[in-house]
Amino acid sequence: MSTAREPIAPDDPRMRDYTKPQLIALLGEVHRRGRSYGLLWGSAFPHETTLDGRILVDFGNAPVSTLLNLLHLLRDAERNEAWEC
Repeated sequence: MSTAREPIAPDDPRMRDYTKPQLIALLGEVHRRGRSYGLLWGSAFPHETTLDGRILVDFGNAPVSTLLNLLHLLRDAERNEAWEC
């Protein structure tokens, strides 16, 4: 049974709680899971720049929420569950 999941908004207050080590671990998971889908970001890394207190991920200065939403999509794809928008 699939449950609908709302994307995480860039201004979600929880995005302020992520640390660089946590982001590095999440990026590693995106690298592993995304490889089979052709998603490769060899240079993606937590950026020194923040936006309103949130660390940006350096693959186009995306907010952490973009990384988490992508990771959710990859996890759902592995379970063959559609992510309803």
